[in-house]
Amino acid sequence: MVVEQCDSLAVLIEGFEDAPVVVGEGLLELPGFWAAYLMWLSQTEEYDPVPQWFGVDGADADAAYEAIIDEDRWPVFRIPFAGGHTALVIGQNFPDDPSTEYIVTHPEWGRQGHLATVSGHQAGPGLSWRELHHIAHTPDLSSPGVHEAYARLLLLLPALGDQDLPEDAAAVVGDALTEAGIPAASAPHLAEALLADHPLWEPAEWTLPGASPLSGGQEPFLGILHCDGHLSPRCGTRLAQGITREQNDRLARALGTWPPDTVQSAEPPGSTASDHSHQPASPTRRA
Repeated sequence: MVVEQCDSLAVLIEGFEDAPVVVGEGLLELPGFWAAYLMWLSQTEEYDPVPQWFGVDGADADAAYEAIIDEDRWPVFRIPFAGGHTALVIGQNFPDDPSTEYIVTHPEWGRQGHLATVSGHQAGPGLSWRELHHIAHTPDLSSPGVHEAYARLLLLLPALGDQDLPEDAAAVVGDALTEAGIPAASAPHLAEALLADHPLWEPAEWTLPGASPLSGGQEPFLGILHCDGHLSPRCGTRLAQGITREQNDRLARALGTWPPDTVQSAEPPGSTASDHSHQPASPTRRA
C-alpha cells in the first residue's frame, strides 16, 4: 500500500493507479476550503449553514468547492499517524457518481483498510471519537501530509459516528475550527451543528470484540474497535484484513484503543521499542 508523491503531483494508491489523483494538501490554503468541505455535514433540520458561518463569502466557498470536485484532479489528503500508518481522504470525482473515500494504509499491508465512504452509496461510520481524537494528535512528522492537529481532526470528522461523545467534544471541534480560521463567534455554534446529526448515518456504539464461538478457541486479534452501525465497513469486521497479529497490535496502538483503558501504560503482545519511532458534495459536495 505505497503512497508516494510523483513528479506530476500524482500519488500511487492501490486501486487508484489509473485515476487522476493528486496531492491535495495545498487546497487547505484556499479561503473557502472548510466551508466547501464541511458545510454539508452541518446541514440538519435544526441548522441551515451558510458560508458566512465559516467566515467566507459564497464566491470563496464556490471556488474551493470547484477545486475539490475537479474531475481531472482528484485530491488526496494524507494524514500520517503513529506506527507508519496513514489515513487518506480521497476525492473520487467521477462525473456521475462522486464520492469521498476514507481509508487507512501501511507500507507492510497487502491491502488497505476501509473506514468510510461519503456518497450516494454511503458506508459508515468509520471512526469513533476516541480514534479520531487520537489520530489527530499523533502525527508522524517524518512522513508527508497534514500534520496540524486541527486540520487532521476536521478532515476526518465526516467519518465520525459515535453515540458516546464526550462532554467536551463540541469544545474540541470548536477549537479546531477557530484554529482553521473560522470566526470565534461562530465556531461554537458551527461545532454543535457538525456533531448534531450526521446526514448519512446514525451514531454507533463502539466496542472491543470478544472471542468468536467459531474461532476454535484461538485468541482473537485484540484492541481494534468494532461498531454496531449496519452501514459501516467496521460493523463486525476487522478494520484491516489480511494483516498479522503484530501488525494488528501496532494498528490498535496507533488508533489509541490498546489496551482498552490504559493506552499509555501497557503494550500489546509482540510490541517493540521500534513501534514508537513514528510518534512525534454528496459529502464534500455542496448543493
